Amino acid sequence: MPGDECKLGQLKLKSNFKLMMMGSLEEDIVEANTAPTNLPDVVNDLDIEDEEVAIENQEVYLAKVENRVNHHKINMLNDLRPDKKLLVLDIDYTLFDHRSTAQTGAELMRPYLHEFLTKAYEDYDIVIWSATGMKWIEEKMKLLGVSSNPNYKIAFYLDCVAMISVHTPKYGVIEVKPLGVIWGKFKQFSSKNTIMFDDIRRNFIMNPKNGLRIKPFREAHLNRENDKQLLLLSRYLKDLAENCDDFASINHRHWEKYKPKKRRGM
Repeated sequence: MPGDECKLGQLKLKSNFKLMMMGSLEEDIVEANTAPTNLPDVVNDLDIEDEEVAIENQEVYLAKVENRVNHHKINMLNDLRPDKKLLVLDIDYTLFDHRSTAQTGAELMRPYLHEFLTKAYEDYDIVIWSATGMKWIEEKMKLLGVSSNPNYKIAFYLDCVAMISVHTPKYGVIEVKPLGVIWGKFKQFSSKNTIMFDDIRRNFIMNPKNGLRIKPFREAHLNRENDKQLLLLSRYLKDLAENCDDFASINHRHWEKYKPKKRRGM
C-alpha cells in the first residue's frame, strides 16, 4: 500500500482505473463497485409502521424469500457456533457515519463499536447486512477494523443482492432485508432467537417483531462524545440472551424500558 505522502501520479494507474475514496458520494462508490445503482429512495420511516400489516405473510414475498434461500450463495467467513443467538447489523448510520468527512475511519466509527461487538459475541453469532454492494461492505469492515479484530468474529456478510422488493400502498416498491433468507439457510436460527439492528425501520418490514430501530449515528464529529447507543444496547442484548426464550414476543421499540425478571450475577 502506498504511504500517505504518495501522489496519485506516482502510482502508475492503468487507464480507466476506478479508485474508491472515503468521503465520496454513496452513489459514486456503489457505481465503482458495480453494485446496483437503483437503490431505494429514503422514505419517511416514522410512517412505515403503518405498512407492516400483512406484508410479511403475503405469498408473493415469501416466494421471493424462498428464491433467495435456494439460489443466493453466502460466503461464510467463520463457522456458526451451537446454541448461540443471532444478531444482524446494518452498517451505514448504525455502526458508521458514512456521509461525514474525516482523516481516518476511526473518526466516523460509532463509539463503543468494538466493545459492543466483543460483548455481543459472547451470546450471538454476528452477521453484517448492508443495502450496498459486497465490495463496499468488505472495505468498510476493513476500515473499521471489524474484519481483523481478535476479540470477535463475523459469521458472514449479506449485501443488496440478498434483499427483496415489496410493494406498499403508500410508498410503492421498496427494498427490504427479510430475515427469512437467513432462517431458511441456517435452521438453528428463527424468529425466537434473532434480532436485527437498523436505523431504517422499513428494512425489517418482513420481520417487524425481530427488528430494533437504532438511533442513526450522524455528524460524527459533533455527536461522538455523547453517543452511547451501542453501550446501552450491549446490556439489552445480554438481557435478551439470558432471560428471553422468544425474541419476537418482546416489543423492541421500547427496548430502553425492558426489565428482565432476573439478571444473572446480580
